[in-house]
Amino acid sequence: MTKLGLFMMPLNRPQRDFHTVLQENRELVKLADRLGYAEAWMGEHYTSTAEPVTSPLLFNASLIAETENIIFGSGVISLPQQHPVVVAGHAALFDHLARGRFIFGIGSGGLSSDWEIFGNLDHKARAMAMVESIDLIQKVWSEDPPWSHEGEHFTATISDRVLPDYGIGRFIKPYQQPHPPIAVSVRGANSMTAHFAGQRGWCLLSGNFVPASDIATHWPTYAGGAEKAGRRADPNVWRVGRSVLITESDAQAEEICRDPDGVFAWYFRYLGAQGQLAAGTKPEEIDWDAVQADAMGKVRDFVIAGSAGTVLDKLVAFRDEIGDFGTLMLTAHDMEGTKEMWLRSFTRMAEEVWPKLKGYMEEKRAPHAARGAAE
Repeated sequence: MTKLGLFMMPLNRPQRDFHTVLQENRELVKLADRLGYAEAWMGEHYTSTAEPVTSPLLFNASLIAETENIIFGSGVISLPQQHPVVVAGHAALFDHLARGRFIFGIGSGGLSSDWEIFGNLDHKARAMAMVESIDLIQKVWSEDPPWSHEGEHFTATISDRVLPDYGIGRFIKPYQQPHPPIAVSVRGANSMTAHFAGQRGWCLLSGNFVPASDIATHWPTYAGGAEKAGRRADPNVWRVGRSVLITESDAQAEEICRDPDGVFAWYFRYLGAQGQLAAGTKPEEIDWDAVQADAMGKVRDFVIAGSAGTVLDKLVAFRDEIGDFGTLMLTAHDMEGTKEMWLRSFTRMAEEVWPKLKGYMEEKRAPHAARGAAE
C-alpha cells in the first residue's frame, strides 16, 4: 500500500532562533499526523546549527503523546558516532514509549564536520563501522548473557556481573519483535548499500537530493540483493524523498525557484558547500560561483513545484521514471517568512494531490502484484 510521509533533516538558516525552528518542526509533524501522513522522519547532526537536531529519538519522543497514528523514523542515526550498546538502549526504549510507532533508520553519517569531530574521516571505515554496529545492536537485542564482542571498531562484554533473577546484566528488548524495521539511506547510482540492504531485508531510503536517474537504479540493485539472499523484494519498503511545493500558480512557483537566495537555492547551496568539504576542499578554497550555479541547476532538476495540477503531473512523471515504490517522503524546508504557504502546501498535498497520485500508483502496481501472486 502506497503512503505519504514527511522527511526533516531539518535544514534551516543558522541565523534563526533555535526554539522557533524546533517548534515549527514539531508543529509540522502534528499537522502531518492530523492530515493522515503515515510517517515522519527526523535527521541527526551534531555540528551544524543549520541542521540542529542532535537526536531524532529525543525530538520524536517529544511528539509521541501529541500524535495518534504517525510512525516516527530516525533519518538517520549515524552509527559510527556512538557506541552500539547506547544506541540499542535508546532505540529499544523509544520503541516502547511509542508502542511500536518506530522505524530504526541507520547510516554511516553524512555531515563532514561530524566526521571530523568524531574522528571518522575514512569513508570505508565508517561504512564498516556501521555494519559492525548494527550487528552488535541486534546481538544485544537477541542474546542473553554471557556474550562478548571484540570487533575492529567496537568492543562489549557482559559475562561476570550478571544476576538474572534481579535483572542485572539483562538488556531491554524492543517493543517490536524481533526488532523495529531497520532502514538505511542510499544515494549513488547502483549503490552497494542498496544491494546490502536487499540482502538484509531492510527498508530503503532514497534522498530528495538524488537525481531521478540515480534513484531509478536503487530498487533494481536492492532487488538483486534480496534475490541473492533468497527473498522477494517488496516495493512497500522503499521510501523516496522529494522537495514538493504546491503554490497558487505555476508563475508563483517559478518565481520562488528562480530566486538565487530563495529557500531552494539556499538549501542546495548548503548541500553543495558541504559536499565540497566532504571531498576535502578547504573552506577558503570553495568556489562559491560554482556552488551557486550547481545549486540553481539542482533546483531546476530536483524540485517539484507549481499548481496542484502541475505538481500531480510532475509526480506522476517522477514515479514513472523511477518505478514502483511504497512511500513518498516530502522534504520539510525552511519556513522563515513563508510558514502559511508551506503549511497550505502540505495540506493540499494530502487532501488534493495525494489521493489522485496514490490511485495512479496503485493502479500501475496492480498488474505486477497479480503476476507476483500467481508465481
